[in-house]
Amino acid sequence: MRRVGRRIRSTRRAGAAALLAGLAVLFLCRAWARQSAGSSAQKESPTGAIGADFPRLDWQPTRIPAGYRYLGDSVCAACHAAIARTQMVTPMGHASESVADCAILRAHPRLSFHLGPYRWTITREGNASIYSVTDGKNTITVPIAWAFGLGSAGQTYIFLRNGHYQESRVSFFNDTQGLDITLGYPRTPPATLEEAAGRPLGEQEAEACFGCHSTHAITAAGQLQAAALTPGVTCEGCHGPGSAHVAAVQQGQIPFPKPGAPPGPPPPGGYRIFNPGRLSAGDVADFCGSCHRSGVMVQLLHISGVLTVRFQPYRLELSACFDPTDARISCLACHDPHQDVVTDPSFYDAKCLACHRNRGGAPVTGANAPACPVATRQCVTCHMPKFELPGAHFQFTDHYIRIVHPGDRYPG
Repeated sequence: MRRVGRRIRSTRRAGAAALLAGLAVLFLCRAWARQSAGSSAQKESPTGAIGADFPRLDWQPTRIPAGYRYLGDSVCAACHAAIARTQMVTPMGHASESVADCAILRAHPRLSFHLGPYRWTITREGNASIYSVTDGKNTITVPIAWAFGLGSAGQTYIFLRNGHYQESRVSFFNDTQGLDITLGYPRTPPATLEEAAGRPLGEQEAEACFGCHSTHAITAAGQLQAAALTPGVTCEGCHGPGSAHVAAVQQGQIPFPKPGAPPGPPPPGGYRIFNPGRLSAGDVADFCGSCHRSGVMVQLLHISGVLTVRFQPYRLELSACFDPTDARISCLACHDPHQDVVTDPSFYDAKCLACHRNRGGAPVTGANAPACPVATRQCVTCHMPKFELPGAHFQFTDHYIRIVHPGDRYPG
């Protein structure tokens, strides 16, 4: 077990006192991030890395550093055309959509679902979609404001009611091509019509949801600005605002790379933009985990059991082979955020064999371990099994890499 795996398990044994201390740290970090939005911690460091010393518990470049501007994907694409083009069409690039642009809602002009006395409907009216729930006596009807999620599982809807954003009680699922209860809600009839409509989001929860599903959503003061956000996680959603980087390029301070040429050393003033690709494996897990859930976040939120299979950074950190200093086990070693996730299990064999030497295979660089004695291909089908959450209509790959025996219970 490597350092991070030991850290996570020892933290679990620390008990309620440690969790309360962690919660205090979390809220202090959030408060610090809000109060020091204009400080060096959220401006560019001398090496040009925005947010290089963000508090790990509040590490989201979608929080706008004071003095920097987001420019949009079209500006990024002027120099980085290939990766900008593919990133725009990934599920992450469509993590949120305006209702007018939502392909699922356009393709399904009328959706309905019923449970007990309640019936939910979503109907298309021009460029709008109307969300409605009735108990047969009274009806709540509101326009949908945003569609969240375009992954393999489905899509949930956000609407404004009584001055607060609410999450819809029902979601669209790709597997059934229809509505069903949103993941996390009980599959029993709600007690009231208000509960049937959905759940109000608190201020901080709304900021977190919009901050992870969109770009340019949170101001330097930590306030949600839904009217000014860019839907989806765009280039600047991970790299931070590009104004300083583009200005440096235009002024000749950053050389324009020649097509196909290997990257050279950083310019004297740095690249003036944050690049998660230069982080260590442990920091990448924290960075991706700011939205996909890191081990610390899972523990502070008291999430356990099979529900944690959705939280890939946390599960990866539990693996015996996880080394926070080894780039071969980084999230980015297997997943290119500028491309769709590869679903062919054979694609990942080379990733596994970068650390596990196959019988008769070439030696590997760095620390290594023997390859599996049972099979030589499609490693992930055995060592990273899939689990389906109740009501999810989707199987999630467990990123806790391990030897799995028939009949093993879900660990964690």
